[in-house]
Amino acid sequence: MKKYNEEHEWVEVEGEIATVGISTYAVEQLGDITFIELPEIDAEVSMGDSVAFVESVKAASDIYTPISGEVCEVNEALLETPEVLNEDAMGNFVFKLKASNLDELDSLMDEEAYQSFVASL
Repeated sequence: MKKYNEEHEWVEVEGEIATVGISTYAVEQLGDITFIELPEIDAEVSMGDSVAFVESVKAASDIYTPISGEVCEVNEALLETPEVLNEDAMGNFVFKLKASNLDELDSLMDEEAYQSFVASL
């Protein structure tokens, strides 16, 4: 089950591995994504840290980590073809991390709460 932060990133946890991406809403607001900067492997990150960067035809935006941990994988395919996020933001991750505090998930929104949040914007 995906959880969301207010910055429009999603996280899905399996065991201790957290997969992180950006929401469809974020992509819609950004427009066509043309560039992405990924976090460093082995970087220690804390919930809310800016860890990556995305540029589009309309804007540039930081990507924030929804939970704390150590970056263990990045989606290197996005460096060559960042536009795949335009087509399927929810199906393409940006990075994965070894979660260090799964209790942080409790402060994130589930799908229903996130959709209500987006509708209020």
